[in-house]
Amino acid sequence: MPEFLLQRRRLLLAAAGSLALILLLGRFVLGAGTTTTAASLPPPPAMAGVTGLPSSRVVVDVVGAVRRPGLYRLAHGSRIADALTRAGGATSKADLAQVNLAAPLADGEQVVVPQGRPGGAAGASATSPGGPAGPVQLSTATVEQLDSLPGVGPVTAQKILDYRQKHGAFQSVDELDAVPGIGPKRLDQLRDLVVP
Repeated sequence: MPEFLLQRRRLLLAAAGSLALILLLGRFVLGAGTTTTAASLPPPPAMAGVTGLPSSRVVVDVVGAVRRPGLYRLAHGSRIADALTRAGGATSKADLAQVNLAAPLADGEQVVVPQGRPGGAAGASATSPGGPAGPVQLSTATVEQLDSLPGVGPVTAQKILDYRQKHGAFQSVDELDAVPGIGPKRLDQLRDLVVP
C-alpha cells in the first residue's frame, strides 16, 4: 500500500510540473506574437483632450434679441447665423442689419443681437448722410459699418475684424487702442460713435 501511495504522489507531482511548464511556455509563445506598443494604443480617455490639437467645437455666448440666449457649442467653422439658429432665432425686435451673419465664430466669443431703435427709419433719416445711423457695435459690426466711421478705412476696418476674431468680442471701447492703425487720437475721435 505505501508503494501505491508513493506512485500516486509521483504522478500528481509530475502532472503539476507538466501543467506549470505548459502554462509557462504558453505565456512566452502566445505573448510574443501579441505584444502591443504604446504607439498602437489609443490615448486614455482622460488624456484625449490634452493633445494640444484644436478642438472641433467652439463655445459661444448668444445674447440680446434672441429667443433662447445662452451658451452654445457649435462645430468649428460655424457662422454667426448658425449660433442664432441654435438660440431659437432672432426676435421680432432684433436689428439683424447690425449683425454680420456670415462672420465665423471664435471660441469664447459673445454674439450680441441688438434690438432695433424705436422709430426705425425716422431715426436713420435724421442722421447725417455720410455717417452711421447710430453707435456702431464693435462686437458685431461688418467691414462696411466700420468703414463708415470717420478716419476708419477698409484696411483698418478689416484689422478691427481680425482683432475681434482673434481676441473675441470687445469688452470696452478702449480695446480699440490695441488694433494696429488706431492710436489715442483716433480712439478719442471714435469714442462716442462706437459701443462694445
